[in-house]
Amino acid sequence: MPEMFVFSDVICPWCYLGKRRLERALDETGLRGALRLRWLPFELNPDMPEDGMPRAEYRARKFGPERSAELDARMQALGAEEGVTFAFDRMARIPNTRRAHLLIAYAGRRDRDEALFHAYFEDGKDIGDPSVLAEIGRAHGLPADEIAAALASDDLRGEVIALERRAAEMGIGGVPFFILEGGRGVSGAQPAEEWKPLLMSLHAGPRAQPSG
Repeated sequence: MPEMFVFSDVICPWCYLGKRRLERALDETGLRGALRLRWLPFELNPDMPEDGMPRAEYRARKFGPERSAELDARMQALGAEEGVTFAFDRMARIPNTRRAHLLIAYAGRRDRDEALFHAYFEDGKDIGDPSVLAEIGRAHGLPADEIAAALASDDLRGEVIALERRAAEMGIGGVPFFILEGGRGVSGAQPAEEWKPLLMSLHAGPRAQPSG
């Protein structure tokens, strides 16, 4: 089965939007079951304190209150087009996402991103909190003891760090970033119509093989 590798961060609204746009293109081309997505780590804020920080404070520093409100409104409108309800008013904190990426790595890089995206952007949960991650993992059938072990795993931490370094070596400075068969890269949350011709050609060419 062809694979697509996706560098993404679970606090990136464009990543959530890009995922939904890609999925719509897969559905409309009948390729949803013919392509395996592999989610790879990218931390937008690698220096974020382990416990995160208040979202209002972070956004005010980065954009200013007025610009932040404008950006949130724009993203809410775009999200609505793809069935995503961005609940920015419920998001109290910007989390450090390292633990979330450990959970994704443990879960096999399949579709745990969806659960984390939804928990953060639509439910307003702090996905940097180990107890929240454990709750999400258990809800998707992951054993509690294994979740705890994964979040404390030096091996998984090393794997995540190595993949993030690989992204830097590849010149990836923003996400989402998609790697198609043959190694072609696609940057950004592309509209579904832009994806369709690319998806139809995925069965040709060598496999993409990013590694840590």
